[in-house]
Amino acid sequence: MSLHTLTTPAISKKSETKLFVAPLLNRIKKESKKEFVEMQQTFELMGWGELPDELKIEIYDDVRFMVQELKGYYSSCDQFVQQRRNTVHFWVSSFQDGICSLEAAIKALKVKTM
Repeated sequence: MSLHTLTTPAISKKSETKLFVAPLLNRIKKESKKEFVEMQQTFELMGWGELPDELKIEIYDDVRFMVQELKGYYSSCDQFVQQRRNTVHFWVSSFQDGICSLEAAIKALKVKTM
């Protein structure tokens, strides 16, 4: 055995990873809780608090970016961003008014991947 082996406490790779990962996971958990509460408040303020979770998930990013713009993180004058926001408002209102089904609203709001 070498001198280094005798003087260094035995820390396994697993416990080293645990020491590194635990604070990171705690921070992510804390930030996630904060973001969840903030988004729930936003949905409530917009009158969308009672929407089914499936629809909230579909428009989550749209609402998050609306909030970020209102906080002044950036400003978008892009016509396509405005068109998407109008689409979100239209389909959410249509669902709330009983004009369309949940499935139709989700299908219309699903972002098509390239």
